[in-house]
Amino acid sequence: MVDPLSVTAVTGVMSAMSASMATEAGKLAFESFGGAVRRVFGREVPAPRGAEERAALAAQLVELAGQEPERARALAAWLATQGAAPGLAHRVPALLPPSARFFTDRADQLAALQKEAARKADGRTRLAVLAGPELIGTTALALYFGHREAARFPDGQLYVDLRGGSVGSAPEPATVLRYFLSRLGVPDEEIPPGPADRTDLYRTLLADRRLLVVLDHAQSAAQVLPLITTAPGVFTVVVARRPLTGLDAVRVPVGPLPEKDAKRLLIDLAGKQAVTAARAALPSVLARCAGSPFALQAAAQRLTTGLAPRGGAGAADPVADAIEDLYQDLDTEAAALYRLCALRPWPAISADSAAVVAGTGAGEAARLLAELADRGLLEQTAAGRYRYRPAVRRHAEAAAARVDGKAACDAATAELVGWYLRFAVRHDYAALSGRWQLGPLYAPYREQGPAPDEGVGRALAALGEEIGNLLEAVRTAEGLGEPDFVCQLVEALWAWQLKVGRADVLLPALRAGARAASQLRGLDPRMAGRMHTQLALGLMDFQHYEEAEVELIAAAEAERTVGHLRGRATAVETLGLLRLRQWRFQPALDCFEEAGRILDGIREGEVGFADLPRARALLERHRGRALRGLGESARAVELLTRALEFFEDGGGRERYNAARVMSDLAETHLLAGRPADALALIDRAAAILTLEKARAHLITLDGLRLRCLAAGQQ
Repeated sequence: MVDPLSVTAVTGVMSAMSASMATEAGKLAFESFGGAVRRVFGREVPAPRGAEERAALAAQLVELAGQEPERARALAAWLATQGAAPGLAHRVPALLPPSARFFTDRADQLAALQKEAARKADGRTRLAVLAGPELIGTTALALYFGHREAARFPDGQLYVDLRGGSVGSAPEPATVLRYFLSRLGVPDEEIPPGPADRTDLYRTLLADRRLLVVLDHAQSAAQVLPLITTAPGVFTVVVARRPLTGLDAVRVPVGPLPEKDAKRLLIDLAGKQAVTAARAALPSVLARCAGSPFALQAAAQRLTTGLAPRGGAGAADPVADAIEDLYQDLDTEAAALYRLCALRPWPAISADSAAVVAGTGAGEAARLLAELADRGLLEQTAAGRYRYRPAVRRHAEAAAARVDGKAACDAATAELVGWYLRFAVRHDYAALSGRWQLGPLYAPYREQGPAPDEGVGRALAALGEEIGNLLEAVRTAEGLGEPDFVCQLVEALWAWQLKVGRADVLLPALRAGARAASQLRGLDPRMAGRMHTQLALGLMDFQHYEEAEVELIAAAEAERTVGHLRGRATAVETLGLLRLRQWRFQPALDCFEEAGRILDGIREGEVGFADLPRARALLERHRGRALRGLGESARAVELLTRALEFFEDGGGRERYNAARVMSDLAETHLLAGRPADALALIDRAAAILTLEKARAHLITLDGLRLRCLAAGQQ
């Protein structure tokens, strides 16, 4: 049995809490532990970040507890109810996309992959890099190998496209790790917010598994290093345009197909009869394709549709020639759609978005998109959703500049950004209509009144489906020099940021909003403070506390400059919440009291006056938490009780907020030596949170209940 006050046990509990800080319940548990640590030390102790700081703090806690039995008992009682680190998940992922129907040659490359996969374990990473020119078939080779050797990897296959996929631009390693951990079975609330902790958990989960990992379209060694493990049963295949220096990997070059294999692939794709009918032109066709699988597919299309095959001497760039051939075969409408949808790297093109740039109906746009996919100029990623391969998009973008001109291209891009903004505003309001909005597009929705609760899930799902395109819209608006569009788009991401999280995905857009905040043109000037505050909250979720503090100070100053007291109070209040996460309870209390004084300055008829009772109730809750951390239980109970009265009966009637205050009040009663009062509040809070399906918060309550029961038996 592990000693509850061993360094290993204490570190394990802190690691578990760190992993759960993606949820509000996890943050509150970590804050509560900070209060326990302060009582042990008798002074303020900085909150640890990262494994090394947690281990160092655990060693100090164990040493101090050993010097005083009362400290040891109090700390052991707290730790005993928190559980250990999250249990190791074990879901078998099967993420490989389908393999190509027709696959030719590559015997040497397959042999090299098989040799590395079967190599005797010796502590070295099982790692291979498939490198070759664009569209030469490196991805097809990796997928063919993965499906052929599936029995070798009984614990599954992980796959990610490092070009970006549904999130748009190339994802950060932390974003990929979140995706992998989720697919391995780790609940969202147990995925650590910090990149280093995610890497540690990922490598721990894979330590004894036999699994294939395919990292497609890698751009650098730095992008893939956090995703690589030395686990003996894990084989990682990296697909890249060039060999990646800095990786200790088997290099597997992939080049053009030999002529005999190119001919065999052409026969597979077009059929023997079509190839035989074109036998006179076959040498010229093969020379033009130069062993490129993509060019061979384009040639096969012409053969199967009765068009004369294009031939010629060996091409300098067979892929570019093949794309041009396919483009020249398009009719006017399809060619225009092909060009105008390529003006930005949208991760997913739908019929609705394509219709905007094409100036046509969604039905006609859907037909044209399907035609482009049939010809190989688009990839279908899901039902009704498409994307360009990079080489194809470069061709289409160049053709748009040549045929349509800069003015028409800019107008089409701006129109699509506007469409995504309207889409985001509509669904953001449906997901969170109760907050105050600043963007002018919200006005018609506010006139309609609050959105129905049953639409929240659908609205969040719609935002999630388009999140990559919305992030690209932010980048596009910034590139076009449109700061007002940037800020409105970022504001419309707030419901998704608050309720779904994913700060690692949103941070680039949130940073763009903060940059645009100083360049506003026609927007409400209060938007600047909102942008800095929204970025700060994202940074806090990702534990970038120093940068978050800078943004909150900037937010408070921006709100002061425009005389917006309600927004300034929010910025100062949020700075207090940051201090709570850092276990700096007195500075947190100072921030909350300053925010209260700012609210006192709002007069009847001024912006924010109607919201004052709720704002003060929230501040009373936060002040109570800070006072509890400082050990001032009596004052904390007084403030928390007032907050609870508002959320239960005083005009608030907010069930979830009432349950959160009950939890805070229960812990405060326990610290004051009143476990029976705490248990009564826990039962009331649990009943509400069960209806709310707040699983993570209920787990935290269960730990608090155990502490109360143990205290009652003493």
